[in-house]
Amino acid sequence: MLRDEDRIFTNLYGFQDWRLEGARKRGDWDNTKAILDKGPDAIVDEIKASGLRGRGGAGFPTGLKWSFMPKESDGKPTYLVVNADEGEPGTCKDREMMRHDPHKLVEGCLIAGFAMRASAAYIYIRGEFFIEANNLEAAVQEAYDAGLIGPNACGSGYSFDVFVHRGAGAYICGEETALIESLEGKKGQPRLKPPFPAGVGVWGRPTTVNNVESIAVSPTIMRRGASWFAGLGRENNTGTKVFSISGHVENPCNVEEEMSIPLKELIEKHAGGVRGGWDNLLAIIPGGSSVRMLPKSICDTVLMDFDSLSAEKSGLGTAAVIVMDKSTDLIRAIARLSQFYAHESCGQCTPCREGTGWMWRIMERLATGEADVAEIDMLLEVSTQIEGHTICALGDAAAWPIQGLMRHFRPMVEERIMQRKNKQPAAA
Repeated sequence: MLRDEDRIFTNLYGFQDWRLEGARKRGDWDNTKAILDKGPDAIVDEIKASGLRGRGGAGFPTGLKWSFMPKESDGKPTYLVVNADEGEPGTCKDREMMRHDPHKLVEGCLIAGFAMRASAAYIYIRGEFFIEANNLEAAVQEAYDAGLIGPNACGSGYSFDVFVHRGAGAYICGEETALIESLEGKKGQPRLKPPFPAGVGVWGRPTTVNNVESIAVSPTIMRRGASWFAGLGRENNTGTKVFSISGHVENPCNVEEEMSIPLKELIEKHAGGVRGGWDNLLAIIPGGSSVRMLPKSICDTVLMDFDSLSAEKSGLGTAAVIVMDKSTDLIRAIARLSQFYAHESCGQCTPCREGTGWMWRIMERLATGEADVAEIDMLLEVSTQIEGHTICALGDAAAWPIQGLMRHFRPMVEERIMQRKNKQPAAA
């Protein structure tokens, strides 16, 4: 269990002042110039050594991602873009950081931007996050007024600007290249890669897109050292992580915990346990709606980190733990997620545009038992035709919940079909 002194987000619940004065009392902006004085390469090396992996879902090594940015300037600007378009169902961690601890993100932007020699940071925040965007804009203005960002940021001789850009409420804009398109004022649709954003990003310039949590933890890592962060969790899955626990638990919550904590311990210690006791558990989606669900038998022992969940054919994703007890209609729940992905598909790729709607309609038939047993295999085959055949990962995100349901609960689906068939009166 994570010790209090190892917590990075010490105002996650908003009990203290979120403004600059409160942030400074919690250790933010403490001699930031000394961190910048180490130089860009030293900062990137420290983040690499910490083992920090992207906290937005993909889990790509953060320091390595920063190192892709050009080392020599051609006289034109390069950018850091912060992905604050938190739209994954079940996920609500980034919004709390921006509402209650916005200065951690602003300082993180400065340090990360300096490390990758960027000219400015754009924080692309989900349009529905009204209070969060207001607090973030106020924090940015406070940082400007105090000389912490802007010309000669923190007295380092480095000039750095931070802009807050409000999105218009599209889930697809959480994908980094769709976010870049939207930031440029175009329709939010993913770009083909390559070229990757580090080569051709926003306005055609080198750009790195990082999640809010990945950027917000970087100042604390630089202050406390890579070895401290790497000492938490287990190898290749280091550090702390903010988990969003929702669904059938006694106390739904956001909590910062050590990576690799057992899933059962996470729920019982911080969320008051499963409603009706652990034996009443049916299934858990461990990383936001786009990863495959796990049955209770796996949830008993699985660890909450990238590698442990990947070994179970699921994923850590955004670490949004959705708990479903035995009262849950799993087939109806997955049908609802299928409806969400069909609605949010940008329509650019045929497999996703046509396939997500097709999968949703079949899931609705399975939920009522109207389908035929043969349609289960047909649905799985279509899911594999969509998965891996689209520009971005929305196709995968739509396919995986269905695959998880069929992998672990296919007998339940078949039983519902047979129940309905048995109720039908025989033809005269």
